[in-house]
Amino acid sequence: MSPLGFHPLLLVLMDCWASVRAQAGATLAVTTEALNSTEPSPTNFRPALSPRPPGLPRVPGPFSGPRPTPVTDVAALCVCDLSPAQCDVNCCCDPDCSSMDFSVFSACSVSVVTGDSQFCSQKAAIYSLNFTAHPPQRVFKLVDQINPSVFCIHITNYKPALSFINPEVPDENNFDKLMKTSDGFSLNGESDVSFTTESGTPNTAKYEYGVHLQTSDSFLRFPSPLTSSLCTDNNPAAFLVNQAVKCTRRINLEQCEDIEALCMAYYSSPKILRVPNSRTEVPITVQSIVIQSLNKTLTRLEDTDVVKQSLVEAGAVNICTNVVLEVKYSLTYTDAGEITKADLSLLLGTVSNAVVPLQQKFEIHFIQQNTKPVPLSGNPGYVVGLPLAAGFQPHKGSGIIQTMNRYGQFTILRSTAEQDCFTIEGIRTPVLFGYNMQSGCKLRLMGATTCPLVVEKVKNLLKGQSFPDYVAPFGNSRAQDVLDWVPVHFVTQAPHVKHFVLQDSCQLPVALVIEVKWTKYGSLLNPQAKIVNVTANLISSSFPETNSGSERTILLSTVVTFVDVSAPAEAGFRARPTINAKLPFNFFFPFV
Repeated sequence: MSPLGFHPLLLVLMDCWASVRAQAGATLAVTTEALNSTEPSPTNFRPALSPRPPGLPRVPGPFSGPRPTPVTDVAALCVCDLSPAQCDVNCCCDPDCSSMDFSVFSACSVSVVTGDSQFCSQKAAIYSLNFTAHPPQRVFKLVDQINPSVFCIHITNYKPALSFINPEVPDENNFDKLMKTSDGFSLNGESDVSFTTESGTPNTAKYEYGVHLQTSDSFLRFPSPLTSSLCTDNNPAAFLVNQAVKCTRRINLEQCEDIEALCMAYYSSPKILRVPNSRTEVPITVQSIVIQSLNKTLTRLEDTDVVKQSLVEAGAVNICTNVVLEVKYSLTYTDAGEITKADLSLLLGTVSNAVVPLQQKFEIHFIQQNTKPVPLSGNPGYVVGLPLAAGFQPHKGSGIIQTMNRYGQFTILRSTAEQDCFTIEGIRTPVLFGYNMQSGCKLRLMGATTCPLVVEKVKNLLKGQSFPDYVAPFGNSRAQDVLDWVPVHFVTQAPHVKHFVLQDSCQLPVALVIEVKWTKYGSLLNPQAKIVNVTANLISSSFPETNSGSERTILLSTVVTFVDVSAPAEAGFRARPTINAKLPFNFFFPFV
């Protein structure tokens, strides 16, 4: 290689070496109290990544610009200086502390004081104690601290953003000036309604869950309490959201005829759109109107025409009649998300000054078209007196199979006046939640009857045709949630003979004992009944076999017992709040 090939490399190395020497000469000022001396403090700098060749002008980088000037002088800031004209313990930046005070310090409570942490580079005041000196001295350093975060402020082009600005309050003198600088004000009262309608109902060809129900003018209003118990009329009704609320309305009884929320037409006149943003309207049909008098008697009107409230003077008392007290919407929808029918039931009453403010009740529920409601034994917990929901699983991995007759899912023998087991065969009674039951019958056997045949016949009498394998834990449990269902533990109990075993004896089932364990689940205010265990115990007894022609009568019985296994309820309370307060060191002065 020729000597000319070393010139570019040599120039680059010389430029880097000059840069490093210039940077190595930088020092930071360190001041020690009572020494009046400065010491050089080495600082680590980043080496240049791309040195600039000589002769080329410096190109301004993307971060070139004015550095943000600090708003606060960190050298004069002391956040632990709480006592004026008095030294605070362990406050190294307190200007009132002397060398004698430093001798009793254990450490600096605030060792670093910085400004805004969002800047990439900022001044930092560092305080420490030099215990080797006599007396101990305070060491103060003012350094440039680098923010290691990638997202930091390197330059600033809007200096007012570094501090809070007092907003200019509009008044009669500067109102015209603020109007010119701003985009103006919107005073349209209908803007909120139109915005809510557009945001709550997307441009789809069907209603979806939670979408506001549109009407010909805006949306279907469903009054409800929001921040307080007072009724808010602008609350929209949402699709498939069943609600039942109560709210209070403050009214002036003398102006009841002019209040729309008390009028029947306010709730029956809107026309719901079949689908969002369509022209097909579904009118609200009034199904029933019930009038409630002042003494709480109810009368149903035959006519469903609109009735308007009116103010009546009854002597010295003014009353308002035909005031809306309860509103119940029943909306029918299809699988395609369309509203096909809207029914309304109203309760109108008479209001006097004694019942003001007025309480109203509003309900709305949705019913799918061409479907029948499925009766439940509770929602969610079982209700006393309703049948147990039970079924069987045909194979592993499948759902629970239940009979359509919910009173035939879990049954026992039914007692009759004849008490003949063969006469009442197939006649069963359902197991009702919370009811301890016992039933039985008499079985007459001829001596020539074989034991295996009798045993099989008696088992069918006690268990029935379809004895369930699973019982639902709640009254509304779904059949597809197999893991939540409670299995029925079927136990066969043979007779126990201590001394001898009967020869030619027949082990015949005589009783079926069913034990259902349940517990109270949920809140203490409204506990729900949940079944946790079901055991069916088939008890057998030994009977000698005889070949004689004499008859034998055997008593068969079935027992159902419900056992409450709820644990004692313990009210839970939140932990008491702890107050982490530190008293000043001289709080008990001069006693301590």
